[in-house]
Amino acid sequence: MTTQTTDIPPAEQGEQRSWLREHSELGVCALLLVLGVLVLTDALTMDVDIAQRGPVGPKTVPVVVGAGLLVIAALLAVDVLRGGRGQAEGGEDIDLSEPADWRTVLLLSGVFLGSAVLIEPLGFPIAGALLFWGAAFALGSRRIDRDPLIAAGLSLVTYVVFNNLLGVPLPGGPLMGVL
Repeated sequence: MTTQTTDIPPAEQGEQRSWLREHSELGVCALLLVLGVLVLTDALTMDVDIAQRGPVGPKTVPVVVGAGLLVIAALLAVDVLRGGRGQAEGGEDIDLSEPADWRTVLLLSGVFLGSAVLIEPLGFPIAGALLFWGAAFALGSRRIDRDPLIAAGLSLVTYVVFNNLLGVPLPGGPLMGVL
């Protein structure tokens, strides 16, 4: 049996592990840095075939998100190296002895999958309204007089903003000529 020897004395190995353990948040910084570089690389090399309708084009949001990730990674790294530490989570307001609410999970999954299937034939305004209304119902809201109206309004506003103002084409379905 062979044993490996290292040039670092055991005391220094312990110090290195201790330093890394005390600065473990640097791993999050590295992850944010890699994600920021990836998002910026994809955004800047994006081939855009659509004519830009205004000052905000399809590359704007990814560039802002990528730059934000890089800034946050740098600020977090500086804070960690200066001795800042994240506080341990005190726990959430949940009772771990209670079983999972699979009914809500399955309802939300069904609503999401249903809207994904219905978005092409019905269009975003109708499928989006069903998505918003179904999600509100699955999460416990039972206001039948109010929820469908809020869902329809939210879906229509989302459709108009994305389709007409931002230039992101969404399927309109039967409402294509109306909006």
